[in-house]
Amino acid sequence: MNIDIISVGKVKEKYIKLGIAEFSKRLSAHCKLNIIEVDDLSAAENLSDSEKEIVKDKEAEKIISKIKDSHYVITLEIVGNQLTSEKLAAKIENLTIQGHSNICFVIGGSLGLGKSVLDRSDYALSFSKFTFPHQLMRLILLEQIYRSFRIINNLPYHK
Repeated sequence: MNIDIISVGKVKEKYIKLGIAEFSKRLSAHCKLNIIEVDDLSAAENLSDSEKEIVKDKEAEKIISKIKDSHYVITLEIVGNQLTSEKLAAKIENLTIQGHSNICFVIGGSLGLGKSVLDRSDYALSFSKFTFPHQLMRLILLEQIYRSFRIINNLPYHK
């Protein structure tokens, strides 16, 4: 199983970097993990709606260039499907059974995801109706993927 995580922006906080490194190490026993960062664009607070769309579209171009044809793409979206940890584990396991050996999770920037990425998405996943910083979301996602593999393999951790 290959899992790619495409995320807009770099992680700056040390504590998040440490958490990402820890879960990346733990996941190495279960999958081949590849974290791909694409540059975020500066987005001033006072952008018009059309300017925000331009920023999202430019970030989307960078994201799309990293997505492979073989990827099953799961976008993280506020309006996506909310799953329990057990249901996410079942989703990952079912994708494997269906022959999807390349899963790509996509985390957008501060303005969200552009239309071209949303159109390419095979599944929209939401962790909450809350908005999370995209850097922290990367850590939360890694933890949930790790938890999923522990559940799939009937290993202790998830309770």
